Amino acid sequence: MNTPKKVVVAYSGGLDTSYTIMYLAREKGYEVHAVCADTGGFSAQQLKTNETNAYKLGAMRFAAIDITQEYYEKSLKYMVFGNILRNGTYPISVSSERLFQAMAVARYAKQIGADAIAHGSTGAGNDQVRFDMVFLVMCPGVEIITLTRDGNLSRQQEVDYLNAHGFAADFTKLKYSYNVGLWGTSICGGEILDSKQGLPESAYLKQVQKTGSETLALGFDKGQLCAVNGKAFDDPVAAIQEVERIGAAWGIGRDMHVGDTIIGIKGRVGFEAAAPMLIIGAHRFLEKFTLSKWQQYWKDQVGTWYGMFLHESQYLEPVMRDIEAMLESSQRNVTGTVTLELRPCGFSTVGVDSPYDLVKSKLGEYGETQKGWSAEEAKGFIKLLSNPLRVYYGNHPEELPFDA
Repeated sequence: MNTPKKVVVAYSGGLDTSYTIMYLAREKGYEVHAVCADTGGFSAQQLKTNETNAYKLGAMRFAAIDITQEYYEKSLKYMVFGNILRNGTYPISVSSERLFQAMAVARYAKQIGADAIAHGSTGAGNDQVRFDMVFLVMCPGVEIITLTRDGNLSRQQEVDYLNAHGFAADFTKLKYSYNVGLWGTSICGGEILDSKQGLPESAYLKQVQKTGSETLALGFDKGQLCAVNGKAFDDPVAAIQEVERIGAAWGIGRDMHVGDTIIGIKGRVGFEAAAPMLIIGAHRFLEKFTLSKWQQYWKDQVGTWYGMFLHESQYLEPVMRDIEAMLESSQRNVTGTVTLELRPCGFSTVGVDSPYDLVKSKLGEYGETQKGWSAEEAKGFIKLLSNPLRVYYGNHPEELPFDA
């Protein structure tokens, strides 16, 4: 007898990957390894359910790989350093998670000598690019199997197949699909498919529980979150989870993102991401006090590129390591505590306490008094600053936007 092919399935527990496991095991006779790469979105019970279901579907092996710390150290940390929000709105949660899940699955496939890797992406989204790109680079020569994409399968076709072969889990009742991770929850389906509509309260997994307002103090050490309301955290992941717990009760971080996909069409997604929005908001505010004008400017430029490359499945591009080095260097003085005021579905920045506060200067207080220059020096500076304009309009007075 021929030895069956080993295939690793990037298993989420959802419909597409459940179908993939059963079809490859039942119809192809493959030795299926179901791998669940956790970026902070699975509870212990969910992982246990995934394991049980994977074996019911026909998997020979199940592995749950916790990559939450790796995800933070190699991605989220730099996303905070860069204050990265796609189109100024979306904290790039799913985009970055998928890349790290793909890399974890690729490592597992190499370890067991897999002949193939399978994922459940459709042909109409960004995830197919992210998974395929990573697999092509990290596992050259290994076959990539995508049953849902290749067969252009509908949800109903997959459900019917599973039910016909004894797997009775009902995937048809969900109006929305959710992707939950450390850096937020994305929401697809339902009203999102209609550009004229927004999401109702019931679509969000975390409901608004509080009224009025409260203050939240976030402490940073060289750009990394290290304290929440005065409590120190050695583990930044635990600190993020604490901020999420506090902010989610206020319904903070809800929004709708519309953007350009990798495959060239427009995409729309809802999300709730209390921790990312609060942490990035506080971090950006602290940087205004502690970075120079040009540090802020250039960091914004490279941060935008870093976020775009993450979204576009270019994490493995070597320039990303160079950008990370610049972002990390920029954080050497980004230390201090930021006070925020939370309210239902929003927050405001209040103040900063930092030993590197550049607002506190011996040279002067803005709008109040100057101490580092005289009035005559100020007038001379302004006159020199106006020289280029005076030279130009001295030669082209007709171009002045009003009658001179």
